[in-house]
Amino acid sequence: MAQASGKSAGKSFLGRFGVHIAVLVFVTIWTIPTLGILVSSLRDKDQIIASGWWNSFSSSSQTEAGRLPAAAAQVEKDGKFLIEGNLFDPPGSREVSAFGMRSAAPTEFPAGSVADLKDGVTLQINADGSFVMASPVAFEGDRGQRVYYAASAPPRFTTENYESVLFSEGIGRSFINSLTVTIPATIIPILIAAFAAYALAWMRFPGRALLIAVVIGLLVVPLQMTLIPLLQLYNGVALFFGVPSKTYLGIWLAHTGFGLPFAIYLLRSYMAGLPRELMESARIDGASDFEIFIKIVLPLSFPVLASFAIFQFLWVWNDLLVAMVFLGSGSDQLVLTGKLNALLGSRGGDWEILTTSAFVTIIVPLIVFFSLQRYFVRGLLAGSVKGG
Repeated sequence: MAQASGKSAGKSFLGRFGVHIAVLVFVTIWTIPTLGILVSSLRDKDQIIASGWWNSFSSSSQTEAGRLPAAAAQVEKDGKFLIEGNLFDPPGSREVSAFGMRSAAPTEFPAGSVADLKDGVTLQINADGSFVMASPVAFEGDRGQRVYYAASAPPRFTTENYESVLFSEGIGRSFINSLTVTIPATIIPILIAAFAAYALAWMRFPGRALLIAVVIGLLVVPLQMTLIPLLQLYNGVALFFGVPSKTYLGIWLAHTGFGLPFAIYLLRSYMAGLPRELMESARIDGASDFEIFIKIVLPLSFPVLASFAIFQFLWVWNDLLVAMVFLGSGSDQLVLTGKLNALLGSRGGDWEILTTSAFVTIIVPLIVFFSLQRYFVRGLLAGSVKGG
């Protein structure tokens, strides 16, 4: 008996240890990309192109091209004509490691060395960015010498990317549009589904089993199959009452319809597992079904309500298809996902815009999830371990 107990305890410890390791791995896999987006969104745009986010706390090096001043900037000194200056503003803000005259060999000469440009013309570029180009005869021409150089810069973090995204790129308006769509589209189905779930769990009426079967069947209906019929129905109703079809009310109702089957199924499974004695005691004390629902069932069902709120909020917040169909793609109507999609199409090379926009997109769902996550697992599992 003691040996069996010891083996069981050992297995239990190994099992818990394995679960903890698995959770740690998944959390790490999920956190690393998020951390990368956050760090990249705060980096200087030139450094984002030059190196990955994991190098953001060390100096980054990249090859750049520039043009020295034209002949008008030359001065005569000791029988030579000189053009002097600094590649950087302010001087010394970066460090040059090598330079060259051709794009095929941008690092041909080490910093501080003197490069021979033929006909007695020489060029020296120092590590601090200062340069001297000398010639035995006067320089001519309106365009300066083209040079290439490899320069490193200390890590630089800035909030300019967020200022550009939130105030210059139109993301701020789309952010408000997404909140306007998501919050009501999360609350409305919860209110409706809570009443329906209580009725299906604790009230006896004809056709109850059929309604439960219909709700379960609706869970497997693809959203894409219902878009066109639902849009036609809504447009017909809007035309009948003489109201615009592309409104927030339309998308709220659409998301409510798409989310109700899962909401009713989840809430009904949970509510059916609540202790029957509570309901019977309340009925003996003269409580009506509405009073039981408001005073007993709803407070006890908060974990599952929070779980569904997380699901619905994330789904609506990240939605693009339903928003484009029921709300439109105008500048005043475009939700955040639609605006980011437009940016991705026209600004594919501007990584500072894309990473900042991506983090703006995920920050709200992260806040919602971490605010309600303590109820998440409890709400999902409670209905699955009790009979209904």
